Amino acid sequence: LLLAFPGGLRAQMRVEVRAFESLMLDGDAVLRGETQGKPVELAGVLRIPGKGKVPAMVVMHPSSGINPIVEEWEKELNAMGVATFAIDSASDRGLERFPVDPPQASYMQLIVDAYRALGMLAEHPRIDAKRIGVIGFSMGGLPARATSMERFRKIYGPPNAEFAVHISLYGACNTAFRSDDKVTPRPIRMFVGTDDDFAPVGPCRDLTARLKSAGADVVLTEFPGARHYFDAAYLTKPVHVPSVITRRNCELVEGERGQVLDARTHKLYDPAAFCTEKGGSVAYDEAAANATHAAVKALLAKVFDLKQ
Repeated sequence: LLLAFPGGLRAQMRVEVRAFESLMLDGDAVLRGETQGKPVELAGVLRIPGKGKVPAMVVMHPSSGINPIVEEWEKELNAMGVATFAIDSASDRGLERFPVDPPQASYMQLIVDAYRALGMLAEHPRIDAKRIGVIGFSMGGLPARATSMERFRKIYGPPNAEFAVHISLYGACNTAFRSDDKVTPRPIRMFVGTDDDFAPVGPCRDLTARLKSAGADVVLTEFPGARHYFDAAYLTKPVHVPSVITRRNCELVEGERGQVLDARTHKLYDPAAFCTEKGGSVAYDEAAANATHAAVKALLAKVFDLKQ
């Protein structure tokens, strides 16, 4: 793996496999703030460039697990002098990929994973505890964004650190959580294609408007015509996946007791009854990918005060 890096950086790159404990919690349990789930030991790959203390990004994979998108971003961030900790949230839970339904039944526990990874990194002698952010892709965009919410931070966040920045790439926004506009003052950045048929841009516009009204430091960047996985350079041609289940037409809201409800009827969400559709497409978009890489690098250079 290190052969992919320039010689000077390769000589100063440390790679560690780090285990940490998280919890098995379904979506309703996380929304109710429960903390007594079954323990699960997860692992991730920590890549530390350079010398001395460095900033770091927790990297949250999509539903299919760690893929070339994650690996490409690791290289990009490491080349900036930023350490990366790519979590595998699936394997030790006995999953090859995370299921889509019911909504957030499995996705929500990734919020706990992200906070547990933050706490572990904050104690690492080579990581600057005040300069740790989170970036997530597709499914991983949910914890990358939701860890900015104060309600989750107070329950699941570690006592020794807070995330310095939250970055979500094509993460779905179509479940409106209670108090989702009460967030930390840290930057929140979302990148979505207007032709994304997995994570439609409309609900992200609504969420951004709520956050801005509450005074949050949030920016939604839209890419006209771009689809899901727009930064996946390995997708030389667009790919249509006819069998995948999507919630692109669902409008969901969290109830008072942590239930996920249909926003239109306020009845419990039933994926067999309405709104889900099969089929979606993924495609590389060079312009969107380049713009996102440039924006993320500029943001991290500012937030982490990188001298380069």
